[in-house]
Amino acid sequence: MEAREILKKVKCGEISIEEAEQFFRKEPFEELGYAKLDTHRKLRSGFAEVIYCSGKKEEHLLSIFQKLYEEEGEVFGTRASEEQYRLIQSKLPQVEYDPVSHIIKIEKKDKRHIGKIAVCTAGTADISVAEEAAQTAEYFGSYVERIYDIGVSGIHRMLSKLDVIQSANCIVAVAGMEGALASVLGGLVDKPVIAVPTSIGYGASFGGIAALLTMINSCANGIAVVNIDNGYGAGYMATQINRLGVKDE
Repeated sequence: MEAREILKKVKCGEISIEEAEQFFRKEPFEELGYAKLDTHRKLRSGFAEVIYCSGKKEEHLLSIFQKLYEEEGEVFGTRASEEQYRLIQSKLPQVEYDPVSHIIKIEKKDKRHIGKIAVCTAGTADISVAEEAAQTAEYFGSYVERIYDIGVSGIHRMLSKLDVIQSANCIVAVAGMEGALASVLGGLVDKPVIAVPTSIGYGASFGGIAALLTMINSCANGIAVVNIDNGYGAGYMATQINRLGVKDE
């Protein structure tokens, strides 16, 4: 339960001051022994804690997932496998899994999505990373336009969608190979561009390092770069920018 919700309940007489005091006395994290759940993160940053699923022991993942769901009424995990999904589904049948982005979540259904973020990819092979970015932003309350397969090898495809891209508060550019998409978009928009290099490409792409270096060395202005394949980081940052854009409206 959020602090604002607690205070509203006190104001309406639904809970007592003593009950509210008990909530605020809770430690800012929950000690599980193998993990310390940051249950006050949303109060500090506006974003609840997210689970990075890959590599976690089954019993640890299940416990963390259940605890965060109990705390927030929803929960979001990245880099989850189908086996991890089936494990959590056995205890929480309402959980959803996307095999493209490898995101696992339970999400509130009445969520309002504000502003606009444009998530763009150079090719269809970049969609898994782009979906991680798009679904992260949507989970955190942003409205997302997906514009896929508009890479520089057929730049007319991007130009046909330029009005939609330019109307967004933030653009996420996801590209592998040489990673040129971010530079092109950076020269055509007046909003921040978050460049996401992907590990897609032939040998000389060095698992995304070529795209990363292209994006870091871009001559276009207004481009920030996240790590290789880091769709989650891009979606998070894009949401921060989008929230600021909505405040200014």
